[in-house]
Amino acid sequence: MGRMGLPEEVLNGNTRAIARAISAVENGTDQAAPLLKALFRHSGRAYVIGITGAPGTGKSSLADRLAEYYRARGVRVGIIAVDPTSPFTGGAILGDRIRMQAHTTDPGIFIRSMATRGRLGGLSSATDDVALILDAAGFEIILIETVGVGQDEVDIVRTAHLTLLVLVPGMGDEIQNIKAGVMEIGDIFVLNKADRDGVARMEQELQQLLSTSLRPDGWSVPVIKTVATQNGGVGELAEAIDRFRKHAKTDMRHHTLEKEQQKLTALLLRRLGEKIEPLLTRERMEEYALQISERRRDPYSIADEILSSVELKGTA
Repeated sequence: MGRMGLPEEVLNGNTRAIARAISAVENGTDQAAPLLKALFRHSGRAYVIGITGAPGTGKSSLADRLAEYYRARGVRVGIIAVDPTSPFTGGAILGDRIRMQAHTTDPGIFIRSMATRGRLGGLSSATDDVALILDAAGFEIILIETVGVGQDEVDIVRTAHLTLLVLVPGMGDEIQNIKAGVMEIGDIFVLNKADRDGVARMEQELQQLLSTSLRPDGWSVPVIKTVATQNGGVGELAEAIDRFRKHAKTDMRHHTLEKEQQKLTALLLRRLGEKIEPLLTRERMEEYALQISERRRDPYSIADEILSSVELKGTA
């Protein structure tokens, strides 16, 4: 029997092959597109959970405990931890997170840290593709922990089936000031570090805030209190996740189609950006900026010119 190709090795759950496939996608190699095309028809079975919130809310600890919960029930778990980009190496500053190293010997868990590489939205541009690889490799639950930069976290909605918005006591006075774009992405609010002072007040403020907004899908957003470092409330959180999965099934087709449209739009924009980027050398951009500042040309005509050159290259 001949040697298996990379897609077949990924489908067989080969850990080293999965890591190579993810690296190919992250680095944008020529191998990436054929690989993703081969794996796509084997995906669509995993449930993707986004974990977002401000830095310091305990998102990593929560992901760690949720992974433990699902593994205890025989569920294979993939964890994608999206970290800020190192300004020196371009890689993820934290690497594969030290606090999750206890899972490295468990073949039922795959952990990957990814760098945002300067992209807003809290997600790496390759996160969707990495989730697809883990999905095809047979991981049933995929946890995506985002950078946690505030308002720009809304990208997670496009990728995840369900989003956990993690908050901590001490933010009570700031609840009303949190921008709606972030507040609205949470399918479940997690009040972590609930052993701190002020938890009752914050829970009350969250409940009041949520009671004023009606979701079109009819889901009533719960507030679940956890102490992730002590495994407190994780079972209740998992039950709330299960309730949302069951609720979403009633409107699954519309929900799925909407997300696929969002993913396709994001992919098109990313591919277009990849085609445009080589054309935008520093010298060329400086010349464009000079022409615009001197009012010799307008930016709209320049944009049309750049897009036309991309179209010509695409049809050549």
